[in-house]
Amino acid sequence: MKITVDEDKCCGAGSCVLAAPDVFDQRDEDGVVVLLDAEPAEHLRTAVREAADVCPAAAIALSEA
Repeated sequence: MKITVDEDKCCGAGSCVLAAPDVFDQRDEDGVVVLLDAEPAEHLRTAVREAADVCPAAAIALSEA
């Protein structure tokens, strides 16, 4: 799995951090998503898919690599 995030789309809701805190964080100054791991381990992938699904701005894109 490969993750990409669109910082311009991100609205800073933090849903991704709640769903997958080992993969996503937020910038302190504006809450925009920070991708911690673009190719997460297998055990994190369910949480990553949930994070992408609940993102209100659709700022997270997943591809199977």
